[in-house]
Amino acid sequence: MQVTSLLSHHDHGPNCGCGHDHEHSQVSLPWAVFGVVCIINAFLVDWLFEAGTTLAYYSAMLGAVVLMFPILVTAVRELRRSKVTINALVAIAVLAAFASGNYKVAGVVAFFMLTGELIENHTAEGARNSIESLIKLTPTKARRIKRAAGGTPATPAEVEEEVPASQLAIGDLIRIRPGDNVAADGVIVSGQGSFNQATITGESLPAEKGVADEVFAGTQNLTGVLEIKVSRAGTDTTLGRVRELIIAAEKTKLPIQKIVDQYMGFYTPLVLVIGALVWAFTHDLNRVIAVFVVSCPCAFILATPTAMVAALSAAARLGILIKNVADIEAAAKINAFVFDKTGTLTTGQLAVSRLAPLGETKPAELLLLAASAEKYSNHPTAKALANLAGEAGVPLTEPKAFAETPGRGVKAEINGAKILVGRAQWLKDNGIDAGFEKSVDVNDAEGWSLIFVARNGVCVGWVGMQDQTRSEAKDALAELKAAGVRRIAMVSGDRQPVATRVAAEIACEEAKGDCLPQDKVEFVRSVKAKGYKVAVVGDGVNDAPALAAGDISIAMGAAGSEVAIHSATIALMNNDLRRLPFLIKLSRSTRAVINQNFLFGVLFIIVGLTITSFGIIGPIVAALLHNVGSIIVIFNSARLVRKGEELEHFHPEMETFPPPPAGQLTPKLA
Repeated sequence: MQVTSLLSHHDHGPNCGCGHDHEHSQVSLPWAVFGVVCIINAFLVDWLFEAGTTLAYYSAMLGAVVLMFPILVTAVRELRRSKVTINALVAIAVLAAFASGNYKVAGVVAFFMLTGELIENHTAEGARNSIESLIKLTPTKARRIKRAAGGTPATPAEVEEEVPASQLAIGDLIRIRPGDNVAADGVIVSGQGSFNQATITGESLPAEKGVADEVFAGTQNLTGVLEIKVSRAGTDTTLGRVRELIIAAEKTKLPIQKIVDQYMGFYTPLVLVIGALVWAFTHDLNRVIAVFVVSCPCAFILATPTAMVAALSAAARLGILIKNVADIEAAAKINAFVFDKTGTLTTGQLAVSRLAPLGETKPAELLLLAASAEKYSNHPTAKALANLAGEAGVPLTEPKAFAETPGRGVKAEINGAKILVGRAQWLKDNGIDAGFEKSVDVNDAEGWSLIFVARNGVCVGWVGMQDQTRSEAKDALAELKAAGVRRIAMVSGDRQPVATRVAAEIACEEAKGDCLPQDKVEFVRSVKAKGYKVAVVGDGVNDAPALAAGDISIAMGAAGSEVAIHSATIALMNNDLRRLPFLIKLSRSTRAVINQNFLFGVLFIIVGLTITSFGIIGPIVAALLHNVGSIIVIFNSARLVRKGEELEHFHPEMETFPPPPAGQLTPKLA
């Protein structure tokens, strides 16, 4: 028997996880039913009439031949390839029963072995389907828009045509209606809607999308009519790459599975020797047949691939892509984490952390002036101000005489007043008294980005912005510590005070700033040199060298990022840091399940060989127990599929930011 992944059948390979050649050994359903009917008929005739009648004899013979045929064909094919596998044991067992004239036993044993194959195939197919259901959502059709001649720039004539999704090309314009699945990756050029991105990010909370936002193939538009310009199509889409990674992972093996493969070649000859000894001491052919049947180690061989597929399914459901199943085992040994800061532990985007009005100016008034003046700016500070104004319900005023000096500040007229918003030097250059800087009570070396607001030549306050830590970062790191991770460190290219501040907010015990890419690599190597098994977590873009230096590497927010998907061994399709403790727990649970399966498989074979050798059970019961053992292993592994269900309802973006350290004020609109 060749020991291969359960997914071999998916790729039309010759073997499945249990070692039977399912693609060729399975008899067609009508013939199987016919064979079973013949065997049942033989039992009924013997029971209702005189035992050993000619009708029962030939009915059992015919049924046995039909049910034995696929097993014998498989064994012969393997022997021609000079392979002595477990299939040979089963073939010898049914042949021995048939040759001894015990056709009913031969037929029943063959039936149970084929039934076992059917159960294993169905279970493997179900496990594959749980993954494929995540990645088979790209529609086969798309509504492509063609601009026709004769239209005007304001109202262009257009023709909507339905085409196969496979014909879409980069640059095509497609229309997505409510309820449609997106056919290709692209950018929204008109309209807005809510998208269910669970197939990509593993999160069920709809994402609001508008013009210039990216959408992914396989996600579902819940509301709105949109036009999307295709940026990637076919297998080049994010979903296509995800599918390739999952299929590639299924083809890989755990190290322990490779060891099993190495030694299984000795197993069949050993069982043949045991069978010969049983015959030599007992001359009981039924015992020998039972030995061969019960020795088929499907429960043992299914131990790893069933657990692996279940773990991959649980991880994929939550947007965790594991490229090589060996990383499932490696993650169980991780006892140190090294995080990049920007975009990993922080959001990578500025957010207002401090509103500091001066004089009689109110916080809401300061926000109104700053956000209104910056309304037409594309600077990150303008977006941060607009976001806070929207959250606080502050209506913005239309700015007049808007003018922007890139990198310095903006001028505008708000409600008849001349407003300046920008850096301190920008206000000074525009004649504002420099005394306003004395009101600043934060250290810009700690990552503060400050802008000042002046009205009619007088500074009325300042706004402090920071790259905010992720809402779930502190809890995620605490969960890692609780899971036994002994060392957690953060490395950053930012200044050391910034790294220290962020580390304090999320309770990270170690922070190293002012790091160039090579410094991050050296830090990871130094941690490994002290005996730690290190996982490196980054955004997968500028952290590629450090990611490569870890025992395992995890790319955050890999949805749509080809660099992120290919630079790490594990890719998180969303930015939920709580996936990391889950990954460690899943890895350890998978290892525990595999060990349980192996122990059960070994004990099953030892006990089975013992009780069959002593004649306690016969061939039919042995065949039945063979199936029971496989089913127990399958159901034990299936427990892993439900892991992480609690994370499907957690959405970091709905959580509030953690309170800042003492002495820092949150933006309050009093």
